[in-house]
Formats: sequence, structure tokens, C-alpha cells
Amino acid sequence: MKNSFKLLTLASSLFFGVALNLQAEEVPLDRIAAVANSGVVLESEVQDLIQSIKQQAKNNNQDLPSDNALRVQVMDKLINDSLILQIGERMGIQVSDAQLDETLTNMARDNNISLEQFRENIIADGLEYEQYRESVRTELISGEVRRASVHRRVYISPQEVGNLLKMMKEQSTNEVEYQLGHILIAFPAEPNQEDINAAKTRADKVIELLDNGSDFAKIAIASSSDSNALKGGDLGWKTINEMPTLFSEIIDGKDKGTVLGPIRTGLGFSIVKVMDIRGKEVVEVEEVESRHILIKPSVILSEAKAEEMLQGFLDKLNAGEADFAELAKEHSEGPTSVKGGDLGWADPGSYDPAFKDALARLDINEYHKPFRSSFGWHLVQLTGRRTLDATEKMNENRAYQLLYNRKAGMESARWIKETRDQAHIEVFDLEEK
Repeated sequence: MKNSFKLLTLASSLFFGVALNLQAEEVPLDRIAAVANSGVVLESEVQDLIQSIKQQAKNNNQDLPSDNALRVQVMDKLINDSLILQIGERMGIQVSDAQLDETLTNMARDNNISLEQFRENIIADGLEYEQYRESVRTELISGEVRRASVHRRVYISPQEVGNLLKMMKEQSTNEVEYQLGHILIAFPAEPNQEDINAAKTRADKVIELLDNGSDFAKIAIASSSDSNALKGGDLGWKTINEMPTLFSEIIDGKDKGTVLGPIRTGLGFSIVKVMDIRGKEVVEVEEVESRHILIKPSVILSEAKAEEMLQGFLDKLNAGEADFAELAKEHSEGPTSVKGGDLGWADPGSYDPAFKDALARLDINEYHKPFRSSFGWHLVQLTGRRTLDATEKMNENRAYQLLYNRKAGMESARWIKETRDQAHIEVFDLEEK
């Protein structure tokens, strides 16, 4: 008993000592780095993203600009994310934990590792896995908001599709792909001539630095207002047909390493570099045929009830007690309900990521258990799968997608600029309390 008392006394003394030390030390609290409409960006979020970018740059042996320039780009991204998430909330776009776990599992599978190994790699890079997990949720929601918001801004006429199809038939099958880097020196909202002249001066300075051997990616991170700035301005691999028209007219036939610009657009001055060139690879495109039943949760119908309804339909289908087409006609809220939920043949990449991932796991005629996408809860059946030679069988849908990709990049930049121009944004200096 005496020994127990001594231990208790010792523990109390230690606790008291620790408490005194805690009182003596100032514990830094998180602070607000920026306000974007009704959302806030916390200093901890800024530091976490900066740390992540620095770790990635270290892994890739990539130089970064000054800490101040990097912070500006990180703040811009986090402010954009906050505004987009607020729009997503108003649109009712959600990513459930199950959907998020499926995405992370697919990311791990793409890297030929298990989810646990994927998690260990994230931690080994000095990142908090839960924070990384939530950042993936943010990217999924942002992607859905961007797609929905930009899609209605892009108009493609039948004549444009016809002209592109004709051009494709005339071109050699051995097309060339260009890996492009892009730096955008943006105009402010409602720019006057002085603003335009100042942007042109900055753009000319960037060209001069690049001509003198400066690193393109480092300058893009420091100076570009494009959404790809934190990726070093990398636009990925594109054929001439997939580029914005302004770029395609000057890129065709240029050599690797060529720097072009400044090119004036409605957003500012663009500077483009041909990072690499390759012959277009022959790509086989898989198409899927499927049908689905869509149930949208509402104030009256909860998430759990929507999932339960679809599970009930699935049980009846498996027992041979119901017909899929009849269930879809009676219950599905999608536009395909009148066709028994039939979605026809389509490129799975055109679907919501959760829907695409669900189809990828199915065998023909197999049902997928109920799952959530940004549109609602689905019960889906894969009814067919086929492979097309995309280099030889370019059809109207493929031409449309190429035109859409060409226009969507510019419209996406315009959309986020307009969103920011209409928002209340306040950025606090580090010195401010």
C-alpha cells in the first residue's frame, strides 16, 4: 500500500511539473491566413501544402522558387479550393468515405502496391496520411465542380465536329504529340492599358530569363497564374488537335526546347515551351455498355434510405424476382429511366470517377453493389465491354471530345478567374495578428 502511495505521489509530482512547464511555454495556435467568402484558409493548411511541395521537389531533384513566391502560389490554390468547395456544397456534391477509400485503393493499384504500402509511402514522405486523404477528397470534389461549371460554358457546333473529322482523315496516322509547359502572366480584373503594358513587361522579362537558361518549371511556380503553376506549368502530352487554337497555330512543326510568346489572350499573356516531342502512340480505347438505376437523396430521402432501396432492388434481381429495366423505369431519377436505365456504349473516362471505378471492377452482366457518386446513389450492371483502335476509328464522339478538351482548358481558367473576381478575398500578412 505504501509503495502504491509513493507511486501515486511521484506521478502527481511529475504531472504538476509538466503543468508548470506548459504554463510557462507559449503554445502557438493556428491562425487564419486568408478569408474567401464564407470559407477560411488556415496557416496550418498553407504550411502543410508547402511542406508537401518541397518534399515532392526534393524527390524529383527539382528546384523551387523563393519561399515567398511559393507561398503566393500555395495561397492562390488554397483560396481557389475554398471557393470551389463552397460552390460544391451549394451544388450538393459530396464524396463519401467509401468513395474516397475506393479512389485511394485505385491510386495504390495504379502504382502496383497495396493500400497499406501506399499509406506507408505517404508517411515516409513526411506527410500526415489523414491530411493527405482529405486533400484527395478536396481534389475529387473540385474536379466535379469544375467539370459541371465548365461543361455548360463550352459550345461545340456540328460544323466544328465535321471539320475536325475531315482533318483527321487527311492527316497521317503517325501524328506527333507535344509535351507543353505554360506560364500565364494574368491581367487583373477589368484591366486598363497600363495593366496590360505592365503584364507585357513581365512576360517579356520571363522570356528573357528563359532564353538565358532559367528553369521553366521554377519560373512557372513563381510567376504563373495558370492552374498548373504548382506542377511547373506542365500541360501534359497533347496533339495539335487537342491544344487551344492559339497554341496549335504556333506549335505545329516546332522543335523541342522552343519557347514561344508572349501570346495575348483574354486572360493575359501566355508563354509556351515545347518540353518534349514524340510520335503519337497507338492507343486502344475500351468502351463499356451499361445500365443503371439512380436514386438521389433529398430532405425526405436520406443517404442511408437511398442505399437501402437499391440494395433491396439488388436482392430481388439476384433472386430472379425483378426485371432491371422495369425497376429503372419505375424508380430511376436519371434521364435514361425511360430506356430502362440503358447508357449505351461509352468511354468510361467520360463518367463520374466513382461510376468509372465501379464499372472497371465488373465482369459482363455482373451487378455492382450500391455506391455513391456526385449525382446520387447507383445500382449498375455492366452489359458489354469492347476495345477500339482509337487511331483508326475516330468517330464523332471522339472528335467532340478533342474539341471539348481544346476549349475546356481556357474556359476553366476564365471560370476560376471570374469566380475569384466576384468573391470577397482577404489575405493576411504573417505579421498580422
